[in-house]
Amino acid sequence: MGGEPGSAGLREAFLEMMLAERGASANTLAAYRRDLTDFDAYLRKRSLHAVSASSENVRAYLASLQTAGLSSRTTARRLSAIRQFFRFLCSEGHRSDDPTHVIDGPRRDRPLPKLLSELEVEELLAAARRQEGPGGLRTVALLELLYATGLRVSELVSLPLSAMRTADGMIRVRGKGGKERLVPLGEEAAAAVAAYLEVRHVFVGGAGSPWLFPSRGAEGHLTRRRLGQILRHLSIEAGISPERVSPHVLRHSFATHLLEHGADLRSLQQMLGHADISTTQIYTHVLQERLRRVVEESHPLADR
Repeated sequence: MGGEPGSAGLREAFLEMMLAERGASANTLAAYRRDLTDFDAYLRKRSLHAVSASSENVRAYLASLQTAGLSSRTTARRLSAIRQFFRFLCSEGHRSDDPTHVIDGPRRDRPLPKLLSELEVEELLAAARRQEGPGGLRTVALLELLYATGLRVSELVSLPLSAMRTADGMIRVRGKGGKERLVPLGEEAAAAVAAYLEVRHVFVGGAGSPWLFPSRGAEGHLTRRRLGQILRHLSIEAGISPERVSPHVLRHSFATHLLEHGADLRSLQQMLGHADISTTQIYTHVLQERLRRVVEESHPLADR
């Protein structure tokens, strides 16, 4: 690479090896060519060459990508191409060392969870309350439980009837790894569940079923699929895109809205059943992103 002769030739020799020995596709080869050409241009501007480039040169290149606003995913892909190219140079005797050997890849950005606003959740609840009969009461109870507790969908549909601790307003949840936790229910959710329990017996198996939400399915309780269908119907009734509504979205919304109203991370970790608080910390990033957007959209100097 760089201004020294042979840079393009070495790159093409590497691509030929990738095609002949590893069966790389045309798309893969095109991506490698683009990435290595960009790295080559960076080195040439600094009178450098891949045969003699150092680890610091590679690190500086990766830093320039981040400064230019490229994502961690793109930066990681380019480092992967550069790594393989340097290994090729070493195997062919053009270098005696691999400068990427001591370089760690960039940390991948975790995608921020999708959320509903508090108003959108209220619109879903209003749509549920407009439903009549036992089915409507069950739908309200399901939605109130999801939003009031942040339960995982698997935890919700498999709640045993015995999980409801009406005396202290808590529910006992068995989460991942069989670990149990207590989650506060809240007055509105408790009232919705109490109203549903009055009609629970009309559902198939309700009278003798051990499950809070009995069903005729093989598992004996409401399925994840059926819950998804209920939420899809509700979202349409509420005028919200069904693609934006799911049990997991409601779990994320529960967590984010709690933090916005002053909850601390440790309490949230306990309620969500996260083994490690680092998992819970994703919600602080959500808040930071939302605050940034508020400033950009609302600050009087934002358009200057």
